[in-house]
Amino acid sequence: MTIGRTTYPRIAIMAALATTALSGPATPASADNPIVVELFQSQGCSSCPPANAMLNRLADRPDLLPLNFGVTYWDRLGWKDKFAHPAYIERQWEYARSGKRGNVATPQFIINGKGVVTGSNARQLAQLIHGEDRPKSGPVITVDGKRVRVAAGRAAAPATVWLVRYDPRTRNVDIGRGENSGRVLPHRNVVTGLRALGTWKGDAAVFDQPAFRDANERSAILIQQGTGGRIIAAKKL
Repeated sequence: MTIGRTTYPRIAIMAALATTALSGPATPASADNPIVVELFQSQGCSSCPPANAMLNRLADRPDLLPLNFGVTYWDRLGWKDKFAHPAYIERQWEYARSGKRGNVATPQFIINGKGVVTGSNARQLAQLIHGEDRPKSGPVITVDGKRVRVAAGRAAAPATVWLVRYDPRTRNVDIGRGENSGRVLPHRNVVTGLRALGTWKGDAAVFDQPAFRDANERSAILIQQGTGGRIIAAKKL
């Protein structure tokens, strides 16, 4: 596996840039059809805390669905990421293959499954978010009890219906070893589960939503071309 990192300024500087660049007026997307912002990062990567702070800032915007995916490939540096999972690395590689990129890196933002920001460039991230919206051809998603209903619509190719579980609370992690040793890193919207419910091919479809025990967590539905393509619809549950 080829991976990469870049060195960036101190967290406080990047957090200030994130505040000015990312907290502007909401984009055309609504709270019912949020723009999906995925961050792939690791607690063991010294370049990741500024990007993590940026995602934390975005978590309060109702028109966005920021998701924090922990990856494991920096665990070898001495600190095992407490929220990472191999499935999240595979998701990042799906994006790389879809975009014909030969490597993955941390930190890396993916916006609606297609826009990519590698590093912690707050202005670039803000520009990509501002220019995004859910395509008008995306299907309508509704929830009826434990069932997720996806309306009929235009499907250029079969799409994966994902159920994402995430924790909206601030979760502080004391880093005891590795590149970020001695820091306390706050995390928001930490992804705790990712499950494919099935495939949507354009016809109206119904999917069962599994039961969950942790009432503090929230769920969202993503409809994505293939497994690493553009996200054509999303809904917070």
